[in-house]
Amino acid sequence: MTLLAHGRAPAGALLLHGGRLDEARLLFPQAPEPWIDLSTGVNPHAYPLPHILQEAWTRLPDAGALAALEIAAARTYRAPAHVEIVAGAGTQAFIQALPQIVPARRVAVLGFTYAEHGESWRRAGARVDVVEAVEALAAADVAVVVNPNNPDGRIVAPQRLAEIAHGMAARGRLLIVDEAFMDFTPQHSLAPAMPEGALALRSFGKAYGLPGVRLGFALCAPALAASLRAALGPWNVSGPALVVGAAAFGDADWLQGVAATLAQESERLDALLQRAGFELVGGASLYRLAAHDDAATWFGRLGARGILTRRFPQRPRWLRFGLPATREAWARLAQALGVSDES
Repeated sequence: MTLLAHGRAPAGALLLHGGRLDEARLLFPQAPEPWIDLSTGVNPHAYPLPHILQEAWTRLPDAGALAALEIAAARTYRAPAHVEIVAGAGTQAFIQALPQIVPARRVAVLGFTYAEHGESWRRAGARVDVVEAVEALAAADVAVVVNPNNPDGRIVAPQRLAEIAHGMAARGRLLIVDEAFMDFTPQHSLAPAMPEGALALRSFGKAYGLPGVRLGFALCAPALAASLRAALGPWNVSGPALVVGAAAFGDADWLQGVAATLAQESERLDALLQRAGFELVGGASLYRLAAHDDAATWFGRLGARGILTRRFPQRPRWLRFGLPATREAWARLAQALGVSDES
């Protein structure tokens, strides 16, 4: 049940997912507008939308355009020829579909990580174990690794993941690697190798700053790709999403340029957090994870100033910060933290 169920936010209520500004407004009703949402790991510099013809809205999505988008995605992700790529309405669509088509009694998730994978497999009746060692993954029917990890940015080398995938494939098992935040560290991606027994997920909306487009991809063996297509059904990617995705994948210069900007802004955010007394724990290009003994107080203090961060009940000292989008947002964050922004 969400905080909205009774039209108010109970005292001490937790925002358990990022991007819930409706619930944040109930939790902090006096906060100034506009809100600065730092609770999601989404690129604050959105890809400029291309012109979208009216027929993209008025006709069912074209199968040829879908095929062309998947080819462009395969090229961008450097997928080998033996791998198929399936487009879907965001990586969440695959997270929910996979437990319905892959039989698994025991699932191992490399933790600590975000909860969606584990919850989807539990709903399908699987036993889900959160493990701390990569070696513990191999005993499961399905293993899940978020790489880079959300929220701490941990990286497991693709060579190590390939070893695990080969071993699991020999026993008819599956390794799922969620690469939703991999676009700006492609050297760590499993996609160019894609060993047998592995499936990789990629998010379009996070890297290109367009989560509302609802577009994601699965890279896997042809048989599993066919099962995914059947589970997702026809027209699961909208016509406008096909247009936007094709334009973005054809603009490698934009991605390279924004990568440099994000690297600079990550350093800027690190400096702000350290000046405010936070300890840097980790992160990736689109978010930073910081620790503080008074993290709960900081969550409330920032929320009261219209700045939403991500907190974790299982790790009460942690707060995750996305990158501010504008000069004004940076200034408001520095003011709320009580430090100077010396950029």
